[in-house]
Amino acid sequence: MLPKLSVLDLAPVLEGETPADAFRHSRDLIQVAEKSGYHRYWVAEHHNMEGIASSATAVLICYLASATNKIRVGAGGIMLPNHAPLVIAEQFGTLESMFPGRIDLGLGRAPGTDMLTARALRRDEAGAYQFDQLVDELMSYFDDEHRAVIAVPGKGIQIPVWLLGSSLYSARLAGILGLPFAFASHFAPDLLDDAIDTYHRHFTPSEHLESPYTMVSINAFVGESDEEGEFLASTLYQQFLGMIRGKRGKTPPPTDMESLWSEDEKKHVMQTLKYTFAGSKETVFRQIGEFLSQRNKPVDEIMVNSSIYDQGKRRKSYELLAQIFKEHS
Repeated sequence: MLPKLSVLDLAPVLEGETPADAFRHSRDLIQVAEKSGYHRYWVAEHHNMEGIASSATAVLICYLASATNKIRVGAGGIMLPNHAPLVIAEQFGTLESMFPGRIDLGLGRAPGTDMLTARALRRDEAGAYQFDQLVDELMSYFDDEHRAVIAVPGKGIQIPVWLLGSSLYSARLAGILGLPFAFASHFAPDLLDDAIDTYHRHFTPSEHLESPYTMVSINAFVGESDEEGEFLASTLYQQFLGMIRGKRGKTPPPTDMESLWSEDEKKHVMQTLKYTFAGSKETVFRQIGEFLSQRNKPVDEIMVNSSIYDQGKRRKSYELLAQIFKEHS
């Protein structure tokens, strides 16, 4: 049985465009995703990045949910140590009240930025080491118990809470709490299997989940041909090459990578983006199938990131991927 397909969107700001353009592109893409049968659509909290416009994550979720009818919309994720848990409970209680049965709350413990910006966010640097306490406090605002401080909206509202991670910490905590777990293998491939094993080993059934539920993220670039898909992927390679060189900017158009990177830089980027699949829909489907067969534990859902510059080709990439999955379901 094939896993469910979902979308990860960072609201990329393209070279020559503004965040307002990025939001319109995201609105168009989520409508394509809903029509194509994707299960959920997540946006992620990042800060101080010229090429990513999803910093006010809850606001963007509201904008996207209002443009759709049934697809689940959520955060992948909210970087909880950046915020007071009560504020997040109120924000997502509001979203769930507006769009009942459609909102997800994924939580991460990284700052989603550099430490200088983290301090500008008034983030308590100890928060990452008290993540389990922050999660517990946040989830307490959603229950019906009487307390001195309540979240309105939020109290008594059922919102699926996920833990996200690129290491073993959140995998273990998600298992202990009996929550669904999502691993960021689209940029942190090395610990994927260890994280899934850790999650399963520590999983304890809870009121939220009876058995483990695992989602993994990948990068996918689907073109009309293998050559087109591989060319489209060069946008993502440029973004990570820029990170290596300490030069972050807006999302660039695709190009010939061989003229840009050294052999060492290429090796580094390709290892970081190990789970990037590019080509025609048949090629990408085969690559994803091989990826799934190599896992020690079952994968319930795949979340797909497609950082494609041409927005028409980006929408088409998601359409083609959904199409090939339907053909083999």
